[in-house]
Amino acid sequence: MSATQAMRRLVDAVGTVIVGHRRQIELCVIAWLVGGHVLIEDVPGVGKTLLSKALARASGCRFDRIQFTPDLLPGDITGANVYQPQRGVFEFRPGPVFTQILLADEINRATPKTQSALLEAMEERQVTVDGTTHPLPEPFVVLATQNPVDYQGTFALPEAQLDRFLMRVSLGYADLAGEMEILARFGSGSPLLTLEPVLSSEDFPALRRAAAAVHVADELKEYMVRIVQRTRDHPELALGASARASLGLLRTSQARALLEGRDYVQPDDVKDLTEPVLLHRLVLRASAELQGSSGQTLLSELLELEAVPVGGRQAAG
Repeated sequence: MSATQAMRRLVDAVGTVIVGHRRQIELCVIAWLVGGHVLIEDVPGVGKTLLSKALARASGCRFDRIQFTPDLLPGDITGANVYQPQRGVFEFRPGPVFTQILLADEINRATPKTQSALLEAMEERQVTVDGTTHPLPEPFVVLATQNPVDYQGTFALPEAQLDRFLMRVSLGYADLAGEMEILARFGSGSPLLTLEPVLSSEDFPALRRAAAAVHVADELKEYMVRIVQRTRDHPELALGASARASLGLLRTSQARALLEGRDYVQPDDVKDLTEPVLLHRLVLRASAELQGSSGQTLLSELLELEAVPVGGRQAAG
């Protein structure tokens, strides 16, 4: 089975549980493939948690969930050293972060101190407790959810943490046909219970190598960097995208090309991924917000200004 076939099988498998959101499923699979974290921001009841569980089960990865609440402590996430009186020593008890796909449910309900416990794990794939560093398994992907409507008792994610999320996606409500399909699929039980793995975590390294081998022309790399740099120079943006965003745009474009069955990246790959990869990293100036501007509008304008390279449509060698 080729890497493209494996990715498509994973998308199709998750699609048997999640109705009508194929693009969002593809984005999450792309993020999983490149080891990136995803912030799923949407109203309650649209399938955010179900998407995370379905991706974990179909990919054959270990799954754990943390329900973020104001009284959650950093040690509840990372684990802690526990004294063993029989042996007179401290023993490290791993927390739920030691998994492969971690659902951080309603992440913005925890205090900033607790939220920051995930920073090292998300960036360096390790956890440090009492001066000792413990590596996390591979793959390690955080799928975090938050409700954009109910702000009571929440703590906004700081820019430093938002930047560690490779993408932000939103599911939205299903249309009439989609909601009828949900009733049909879930009326007599959840299809998640019968979902079988189509991959295993052992397949992950080979798939990641296949994505990394996808050719990206120098003209397209420059195109990505120019888009990112325009966000830093825009007068209506107080904060633009980081170099981490440029790397994210590169890696996700390679993974998207692989999903499409190509061994080279096209400009359309970059344009399709610009919003999910960059938008959540942009901070509007207050004056721009008062004038009714939005990050989405500004990003669309920046893409229109940037000339699309033609050399990037050619495959390698």
